[in-house]
Parts: sequence; structure tokens; C-alpha cells
Amino acid sequence: MSSSQEKYDSSLEFAKASDAADTLRKFRASFYFPEAFNNLEAVYLTGNSLGLMPKTARAYVDQELDDWARLAVEAHMNAKHPWLPYHEFVTEPMARVVGAKPIETVVMNSLTVNLHMLMVSFYRPTKGRYKIVIERGAFPSDHYAVESQLKFHGFASDGLIELAPRAAEATLRTEDIVDAIERNGQSIALILLGGVNYYTGQAFDMKTITDAGHKQGCVVGFDCAHAAGNLELKLHDWNVDFAAWCSYKYLNAGPGAIAGIFVHERHARSFELPRLAGWWGHDKETRFLMGPEFKPLAGAEGWQISNPPIFQLAALRASLEIFDEAGISNLREKSERLTGFLENLLIDVGDDRISVITPRDPGERGCQLSIRVRNAERSLHEKIVARGAYADWREPDVIRVAPVPLYNSFEDVFRFGEILRSCLS
Repeated sequence: MSSSQEKYDSSLEFAKASDAADTLRKFRASFYFPEAFNNLEAVYLTGNSLGLMPKTARAYVDQELDDWARLAVEAHMNAKHPWLPYHEFVTEPMARVVGAKPIETVVMNSLTVNLHMLMVSFYRPTKGRYKIVIERGAFPSDHYAVESQLKFHGFASDGLIELAPRAAEATLRTEDIVDAIERNGQSIALILLGGVNYYTGQAFDMKTITDAGHKQGCVVGFDCAHAAGNLELKLHDWNVDFAAWCSYKYLNAGPGAIAGIFVHERHARSFELPRLAGWWGHDKETRFLMGPEFKPLAGAEGWQISNPPIFQLAALRASLEIFDEAGISNLREKSERLTGFLENLLIDVGDDRISVITPRDPGERGCQLSIRVRNAERSLHEKIVARGAYADWREPDVIRVAPVPLYNSFEDVFRFGEILRSCLS
């Protein structure tokens, strides 16, 4: 039964019964939850900002610390998990998370660094085709990045096409996105949207947008920071040109964790594309000959610059093993049920100040609901936190709540509903 067909009630009994029937409930025990606040058990619903720590992460990182202490430089080849190819240990599981082939995926750098590096290759403006499409209200770093790319190439900020919702609407309609692409297509060099908008929680129809962009001769990329580990992505099948994401949100790799990129297989041997070159992206067979001529690796690995941070890779490996066991499609199914239950609870609160700006259709959102509380101030969020719920506040009046299917329960969602009700009253 899909979440749109399922009947919810707002009782604790329903939440407990749903948890008892949850085939993924065992994974909750695989993570550390924050300490109690004001003697109240924490309700952690901010995995959209920082995912919880997998319990295996400490042992995985400790293994690399031990190998560093015992072996020093020899750990590059002789550690239990040798450092030289360590990033390859996470390539296949990461590819499964984002719906890619291993040759299309690599973990490296941080998110905005990767976006800039990919735009060096894929934003190739001309006098007639130079514009970049983003959504209005994109994460600020994305806006800064694309605007700076325009300026770097000598174009003014009017080269930025910002897609805005219709009047009195909070999210974009897919048909309006497609219409904007068709109307401006011959002047657009790059479309770069978030897979999921950080503020509204709207999940974009990446396949339809990619198809529309390609029909107009545009390159299409996505910032999947709020999509990787949240949605069931199919970046290869959707024919996306490139994507980048972080791994400290839904992928639970820790604060400031290493990020990832996707470059479609059709670009794997496009060695003529300009790129910012570095030693780690050089052909492995000849890398240690230390020659002066750069020979890029085929696929996403060829965009690497420097050797990656091993401790961060170890933490990411711990999380991705859990994803592999749980299965992204299973997680997505539970996610839709959790947000459906949360939506029902919000209706049951019965306060007309509340509205959800995230799309009602589960296919158009991830696990985050963005709750607008009319005339609310930050003090409302402070009351929620004081009662033990981890949610976050976004100006001017939005509380973002993300029940993550890997470790959140239906009872977590129920408790948040009760906390919100008490704070509003």
C-alpha cells in the first residue's frame, strides 16, 4: 500500500503498531542519538542538517588511527584497508545510493568545491548561450557559486535565470520549469537545480527537467545534497550530465564529511573537456612515474585532484554499509509513510496558523516537511527544542522537520506532534 492510500490515525497506539511492523526498525539501534535535553529523551528530526553517527564509525576510524600509529607511511599499502585505494571501497555502495555506475561516481572534496570543479568542465558559455538556470531560493552557496562562475567568464548577473513559484504558491510546478527552459533554451548553457530544495523540501522531477534541457541543447546538473540518501535516485537512467552532493546529511558521514560527484558515462572519456587537473586524477598506471603531462583517468575519478581524507572515508564506509543492508527503495517506502503520518498529525493539531509548504504528493518530496507557522517567531522553535525535539528554524517562519527512515520511528513523529501542539497552545 502506498503512503497516499494508507489510512493514518493520530494515536500513540498507531505509531507503536507501525513501529512493530517496521522491517527496518533494527537499524535505529545502529546509530547514536543525542543526549537527553531537560531530562527528556531526544526526538532527533534534523538528519537533513546532520545525520546521526553510526555506531560502527568509531571502530572504522580507530582502525585507521591504529594503522597510522603502527605502520605510518606503509599503511598506504599494508593497512587492513590500504589507504592508496581506500576511496574505491566506497565507490560501488555510493553509486548504488545515487543510481549510478561505478565509473560515474567518486567521493572527493566538499560540495561547493565539487560544483565549481564540475562547472569548469560543463559550463562552457558562448556569447549567445551563456545563461544559468537555478531555482529562486536555492541554497545560498549554490547561488554564490553560479553567480561567481558567470562573473568569472565575464558575464553580468543578468545571466542568471531564477525560477520562482507562481504568486501565492510556495513551490515550483514542473510544467513551469519546462516552459522556462523552452522559452529561454537557446540562451541557456547550464541548468543547475537542487535535487531537493533545502528550504521547501520540494523534490524536483529530475528526469523531466533533464529531458527538457537536453532538447534545448543545455547541460543539466543537480546539487543532490538533500537528495542523496533521501530519494531513490537514478542519475544514470535519467541521463543527468553531472551531480554533486555532500555526505554529512542523510549519508551520516559526520560534520564536514567528504562529498561526492556523478559524471555520466557518456562523458567518461571526454578528455578534451577542460578541467582543474591534479595528481590524484592522473592515470593510475603511470601516476608514480611523476611525469609532467596530465593523463586523466576515465570516468568521474578523472576529476579528482588530491588524495582523500582517510578518516572521513572510514566514517562514510560505515554508513554506506548500513544503506546497502537496508536498501534505498525500502527506505524510500518507509519515508513516505513517516511523512504521511506526520502530515496527518499536523492536520490533527487543528491550528489554522500551520501550513505545510512542502508538496503534498509524496513523489514530489523527500523525508522533510517544512512547516510554516503564521506570525511565529524564533521563540516557538526554542520552546520545541526545550521540550526535547531537534528540528530547525528557517527565517522568517518555517520549521523544518525530517523523519529519517534509517533511524527515526513513528513514535518519534508522534512525540514531535505532541510537542508542537503543546508549544502552540
